[in-house]
Amino acid sequence: MENMAEEELLPLEKEEVEVAQVQVPTPAPASAVDSAPTPAAAPAPTPAPAQAPALSQSLASAPEEAESKRHISIQRQLADLEKLAFVTEGDFDSATSLNSDNLDAGNKQVCPLCPKEKFRACNSHKLRRHLQNLHWKVSVEFEGYRMCICHLPCRPVKPNIIGEQISNKMGAHYHCIICSATITRRTDMLGHVRRHVNKGESKSKYIAASTAKPSKEILKETDTDVQVCPNYSVPQKTDSYFNPKMKLNRQLIFCTLAALAEERKPLECLDAFGATGIMGLQWAKHLGNAVKVTINDLNENSVTLIQENCHLNKLKVVVDSKENEKSDDILEEGEESLGNIKVTKMDANVLMHLRSFDFIHLDPFGTSVNYLDSAFRNIRNLGIVSVTSTDISSLYAKAQHVARRHYGCNIVRTEYYKELAARIVVAAVARAAARCNKGIEVLFAVALEHFVLVVVRVLRGPTSADETAKKIQYLIHCQWCEERIFQKDGNMVEENPYRQLPCNCHGSMPGKTAIELGPLWSSSLFNTGFLKRMLCESLHHGLDDIQTLIKTLIFESECTPQSQFSSQAPSNIGKQEENGVVIKTTDDITTDHYITQGKRKSNEMITSLAKKQKTDVSTEHPPFYYNIHRHSIKGMNMPKLKKFLCYLSQAGFRVSRTHFDPMGVRTDAPLIQFKSVLLKYSTPTYTGGQSEGHIQSASEDTLTERVEMSVNDKAEASDCRRW
Repeated sequence: MENMAEEELLPLEKEEVEVAQVQVPTPAPASAVDSAPTPAAAPAPTPAPAQAPALSQSLASAPEEAESKRHISIQRQLADLEKLAFVTEGDFDSATSLNSDNLDAGNKQVCPLCPKEKFRACNSHKLRRHLQNLHWKVSVEFEGYRMCICHLPCRPVKPNIIGEQISNKMGAHYHCIICSATITRRTDMLGHVRRHVNKGESKSKYIAASTAKPSKEILKETDTDVQVCPNYSVPQKTDSYFNPKMKLNRQLIFCTLAALAEERKPLECLDAFGATGIMGLQWAKHLGNAVKVTINDLNENSVTLIQENCHLNKLKVVVDSKENEKSDDILEEGEESLGNIKVTKMDANVLMHLRSFDFIHLDPFGTSVNYLDSAFRNIRNLGIVSVTSTDISSLYAKAQHVARRHYGCNIVRTEYYKELAARIVVAAVARAAARCNKGIEVLFAVALEHFVLVVVRVLRGPTSADETAKKIQYLIHCQWCEERIFQKDGNMVEENPYRQLPCNCHGSMPGKTAIELGPLWSSSLFNTGFLKRMLCESLHHGLDDIQTLIKTLIFESECTPQSQFSSQAPSNIGKQEENGVVIKTTDDITTDHYITQGKRKSNEMITSLAKKQKTDVSTEHPPFYYNIHRHSIKGMNMPKLKKFLCYLSQAGFRVSRTHFDPMGVRTDAPLIQFKSVLLKYSTPTYTGGQSEGHIQSASEDTLTERVEMSVNDKAEASDCRRW
């Protein structure tokens, strides 16, 4: 049995070459039997198979199956790899014709592990040097086998951060001898094999364990069942990526579509990158006939998974304008389908060029700039485009060169970096819309830990496009005090652009103190009327997770603290004016009182309020915010954030909290006034609290003196270092 095991571990090519030698002793007994047919000689080989149990046969079949499935890049010796050069494509099974004389032939040969475009046919000595230097020297050894590096198109490169849907480039990789996985780097391959060894997994054990494939898991989100593949939360290990952390993003987009469905029905909606199809399934299941959903994905496995999830949620699938017949068979008797979903398999740019939509959602892997032109090409008037960007490293100024390459803007890490990222994405969306003679109105922009979501309404016409293009400006940012201001309109070059900043850091600090950031979106990031309707839809559909966020966005859009919101007069809900366009909603609901009271009012009270009140068009909120910890004074205890908001409001400034930063304050007060109010109501830490009158006597002069003292101290320290 030990000899049999050693023979079974030989590579496939070596067995095939030595077939003639193995079969040499077999005809000899046959001829002996023919010449001398003795009955005692015949039963001699029969006891061996009779005594072999079924268990030994199953154990022997596992290595044979493993040998047949082993990749050609896994060999024992370099000579075995050279022999593959003589075997043409598809003839690896008929390798018995190979012999040692073919190695010395003068014919040109191709590399068996490289495509023809990478390595052309050459002589045998060049091929031997190529195989030894490029493939054999960088191989990974395991139990006498060498896993050589392979350049064949076995492993397509995953979509990178640029947002490409598919790539024709093939990367160099290794094939694992145990689990047949493909790994690019040699160090990763060594660690991968080491993990197999630590788990005690050999090739035969792994094949026996992998026969029982893990079943797909079914998850539930907002009353929608979705079937996901194993490793669904790791994009490198699955084609149908599903991120549970993006639940907030999906609910925001659902409320956006529900608010749009109140304006006109039915809506042509597109989920350009479906993956598991969870977002489109939620639209079709909860909004019903108000929407006509199209889910698209370029990956064939994802399209199959989307169709299975449609059947799981009792939704009919329409493929290529023909209803899928299998959908009716899956439904049980007496059950009715909840709606129809069209599933397409094509490039997102091609689909958006071919068809028109009322609502388009873009959520690729990374940035969305490659799909913005196609999205605005055929979007209908007053339609909505939502863009989710997950390239956080570039937008949050961790990879500034990538932001310059993708978005064409210059950024640095600031205290308001999240709002800076949102304005960068909006500026890219606005430029794409202007190229298609369309303008935009930003409904809301959200920047959280894992994504940046921007939702805009499309306004057709060159006039709207010109107005949108004017709102893209550069920002002047002071690197000393982090004061900021957008550059003034005009084409004339200013002699001293530092004069635009409210601070005096350029006159008191040495060198250049400010930097130019952008281009950025300089207008408002929120629409109050649309956000109130979104809050109404979130309450109607029971989406409790996003109600707090939407309320914060409403307060931020009006730049008012929450304590003053209840004292304001409610606006007319029957009509919402957005960018000069009056939009009538089909449901007469006072969304203002969803925030204050959490319940609906009677229709009589609604009509009476609508007659008395005019349409409330609030002024734009001030751009950017200040972090209260960033500008705290050393040696002083700051007031509570809620009290500080009241102090700023009493000083005559607009103020509110922001969702971008939990300790951020959005206000129209200059930084010098912000610091003066903060200093006025702060208490010293070393005395245990002083009289309030002495602290309130602190003014801007006191703050200026402190700044000058710190500058003089720095100058004296620099002079000492010079001496």
